[in-house]
Amino acid sequence: MSRRLPLLLSAALAMAALGVLPPPGAAATPSTTPAGTAVPVASGTGSQPYASYWYPSTILNWDPATDPDARFNRSRVPLQPRTSDPALAANPNARAGEGKIASLVSFGPTSNNPSQGSADPNYYAFGYWQYVDKLVFWGGSAGEGLILAPNPTVIDAAHRNGVKVYGTVFFPPAAYGGQLQWVRDFTQKSGDRYPVADKLAQAAQYYGFDGWFINQETGGGDSALATDLRKLMQYTKAQSGTEFMWYDAMTTSGAVDWQNALTSANSPFLQDGSKRTADSMFLNFGWTPDGLNSSRTLARQLGRSEYELYSGIDTEANGYNTSVDWNTLFPPGQPHTTSLGLYRPEWTWKSATDRADFYAKDARYWVGANNDPSNLDLSAGWPGLAGYVAESSPITAKPFVSNFDTGQGDFYNAAGTRVATGGWNNLSLQDVPPTYRWVVDSAGSRLTPSVDFTDAYQGGSSLRLTGTLDATNTVRLYQTSLPVAANTRLDLVVKTPAAGPTRLKAAVSFTDSPGSFSTVDVGDNAGTGWERHTLDLSGFAGRTISQLALQVDGSSGTVPSYDLRVGQVALYDGAVETPAAPSGLTVLGAGDLTPGSSQSLRLSWTAAPGGNVHHYEVYRRNPDGSRTFLGATPNDAYFVGRLDRVGTETATTLDVEAVSTTYGRSDVASTAVSWNGAPPSTSTDLALNRPATASGQCNANEGPAKAVNGSVSGGNSDKWCTLTAAKWLEVDLGSAKKLDRFVVKHAQAGGESAALNTRDFSIQVRSKSTDPWTTVANVTGNTAGVTSHPVDTTARYVRLVVTKPTQNTDPAARIYEFEAWGR
Repeated sequence: MSRRLPLLLSAALAMAALGVLPPPGAAATPSTTPAGTAVPVASGTGSQPYASYWYPSTILNWDPATDPDARFNRSRVPLQPRTSDPALAANPNARAGEGKIASLVSFGPTSNNPSQGSADPNYYAFGYWQYVDKLVFWGGSAGEGLILAPNPTVIDAAHRNGVKVYGTVFFPPAAYGGQLQWVRDFTQKSGDRYPVADKLAQAAQYYGFDGWFINQETGGGDSALATDLRKLMQYTKAQSGTEFMWYDAMTTSGAVDWQNALTSANSPFLQDGSKRTADSMFLNFGWTPDGLNSSRTLARQLGRSEYELYSGIDTEANGYNTSVDWNTLFPPGQPHTTSLGLYRPEWTWKSATDRADFYAKDARYWVGANNDPSNLDLSAGWPGLAGYVAESSPITAKPFVSNFDTGQGDFYNAAGTRVATGGWNNLSLQDVPPTYRWVVDSAGSRLTPSVDFTDAYQGGSSLRLTGTLDATNTVRLYQTSLPVAANTRLDLVVKTPAAGPTRLKAAVSFTDSPGSFSTVDVGDNAGTGWERHTLDLSGFAGRTISQLALQVDGSSGTVPSYDLRVGQVALYDGAVETPAAPSGLTVLGAGDLTPGSSQSLRLSWTAAPGGNVHHYEVYRRNPDGSRTFLGATPNDAYFVGRLDRVGTETATTLDVEAVSTTYGRSDVASTAVSWNGAPPSTSTDLALNRPATASGQCNANEGPAKAVNGSVSGGNSDKWCTLTAAKWLEVDLGSAKKLDRFVVKHAQAGGESAALNTRDFSIQVRSKSTDPWTTVANVTGNTAGVTSHPVDTTARYVRLVVTKPTQNTDPAARIYEFEAWGR
């Protein structure tokens, strides 16, 4: 492969073209961009906090004590230790303890990247952490900022899985806005200190991540500048535990000259005599067999491991269709040559048409075409990374609990109760994904495990097992290292379509015989709801669990359509812990979204004592006595994107409760938020930007949120579109509202042909999710691009049902806006 300019070329081009500047709240004090435009200070104390980014000059002004966004960007999840038993690798070709994987991922733009997730379920909810050693939070651009700190949500998820996280320092080529002065600013000294390096270490320590990826591609430097960069990293390592990964671009001469290998021209950036400069190096993409072999030799001569070299492959454009010389990296029957560096594996998400397509592509990328890491075709162009790198597991201490929550969803359930509707993403809430996705052993038909987004016990998803059950199936889930005590318990929360036998057993293997499972019967379910089964493991006391699996008994006859959901698996000692309550719940600031009707909030509280809190959940109390979930975080501060006023209430009570590591719940800390003035006297669109769900969508960028975003002028994709047989769009207004009319903007309103306007449809309402739907408008034979439907009703949930989507035979429903007007 020829040398490239640069790693972040596409992002740099995009941001330079847009002229994007940091948003309010990105820095504690105004800074100056290259164009000389002042960056404003945060103007609203209730405004959305964003991930931090800086230039070398502006990071010197950063102080977490004065940055209003800083406390929202803190990760509270420590890096977990990991285990990897070679005997338990899913694939016999995969090796533990040799080549590792570093993943360079862009989770969002450099600017305007929400700190704690958002109400958009369309997100790169990565779930194959077991194959990754380091994750680089990729970003930075000449027009926004060169130094990018990772979101706390990504740090939380990565650390929970034992994966280190690095921020990015990016110096682009001059052709893409780079300035050599920025590199000189970066390496400036004050006495015997490097002020920018001190800030890098401070940011990593305060925000809770592990190090920095240094990507220096600005030309024109000299050997003195190259030496300064090495000394800066060496200084930082001497002062703190901050780690560095160096990108193979700048050489010791100061020139940008990609080596595609470890050579004498770049090796001092890894090891400089007796001084350790960087912890690892990302080798450019044009590596060759001879180059990697010589790299391994030189690394060993320097006293470093060849596995601290990450040979890069670029999958941004083609994903698993990228051509890779796997046999050079991972030669059959021989030790791995180096580690592997992945550039932009989020192709699986960016190229997907919907969530199901993303999950299928992500599985293909990581575990191969058969969705089974034990069954890979190593002769394929892209066999799947599980064929080379063995799984690692962070499950080395009790308690261990998983709700199979992926960190995204279309609703939120708490202990089996629906407490919020509408889409969301928040990787801070992601559970440790199964180590083996999916390995199923059966002498007959194999059941199909899947992540189910239609039901959950806790969060937005659950594990579902479906298929023909005609033989016993063992579904391997987790590799572990968990000692069993006399009071160790295993809980399984399951749901079945009908009362009766679950046919389910918990299966565990032990370190003294890791391939042999012992089982404990779960028994029957009394009904069709979520039911908890607590199993006593005291009979195995003194042994250490190495695998946790599920076994479905097929010995009692064939079940043609077996269907079972698992909402929680929990392994713990003693009883479920009730944590202490948080205290001092405070509203740091509020901002009006719709004056007198809705607002955003910044909240903080004092963490519960005891150290056994997994996360905190934030709720609003409703006038009818119920509660609505507003969000959750492991942190002690949270941003509520939208709080709606219910009726004429003068204040809304907010609750924050701690959820323990075994999912017990504390008493609440509460506060009241006042509403200023009377509710709006005029009718407004109450569906605007509210959580929306739908029967499906035509493409990833044509989801239900597009029908409530207040816009019809964003092009043909500024709509909700679906091809599902049943076509419906549902919006949660947050509370029961008095409604006076609905407005539907069809295809023609967005600039498409009038022949595509919806012909037959109805509008339905209900006040509770358990109520039946009531039809308040029924339309047949419509030809208009915009229709209005007067009503006199009160409802929280509103629903558009399309029965004939167009004037012709086109099967796609196209709705540009669905508006519910009222007070």
